[in-house]
Amino acid sequence: MRFTDKTALITGGNSGIGFATARLLIAEGARVAITGRDRAKLDAAVSELGANALAIHADLDDPAAIDSMIKQVSDAFGSLDIVFANAGVSGPTPLGGTTAAAFEAILRTNLTAVFLTVQAALPLMSAGGSIVLNGSVMRELGSAGSAAYSASKAGVTGMAKVFATELVQRGIRVNTVIPGATRTPIWTRGARAGATLDGTEERLSPTIPMGRLAAAEEVAEAVAFLASKGASGITAAEIVVDGGTIGAPWGAPALRRG
Repeated sequence: MRFTDKTALITGGNSGIGFATARLLIAEGARVAITGRDRAKLDAAVSELGANALAIHADLDDPAAIDSMIKQVSDAFGSLDIVFANAGVSGPTPLGGTTAAAFEAILRTNLTAVFLTVQAALPLMSAGGSIVLNGSVMRELGSAGSAAYSASKAGVTGMAKVFATELVQRGIRVNTVIPGATRTPIWTRGARAGATLDGTEERLSPTIPMGRLAAAEEVAEAVAFLASKGASGITAAEIVVDGGTIGAPWGAPALRRG
């Protein structure tokens, strides 16, 4: 198994891509700490993941919570081999209708907290370690009303390359996974409350060349590869899991000719 005797931290690991990645890493031998803001969902996730999962209740918008998270990981594992900075939030931030607080809240979770998480985890990591950041195709789609989210994800991918430069001499690799529209609860929360995943897939599928949303497990496979020894020669790279959305947009059902 690829991750026997390895330890991992996955932020936002109680659902969606983070949970799918935790389940995959544990199935392949790892011990995994997952974080979440919702205690009930976090406890349910760990119950499903089993004895090799550690639940850490944390709001990563608070720098003190990040320090506490790392202390709990250190106390439980002693060191870290893998960090998947996955936690993120979305929300509408249209021009002309957005407060500074609403805009900055998305940047704080999606960008600042990612930086602080990686920075805090570094003392537990050594040569051979792997850091994976979660980006998004939204960084380049120009979707109306998504300025803060799109900017935060563009920032993540730019930041990953800086991390890779700073950590290469320590033997720590840094890469990014770039999901497209994926079947996760993010589509049914906040401003999208009341929407369903099936309804979202029906609406978006015509714009995706593969004609469907990605499964969280498909993104998890990309993360696991980047974290594994199989990617030992890869740093400052990206794996896009978007059904062809940004690479082959004219293959989308809505745009096909004939």
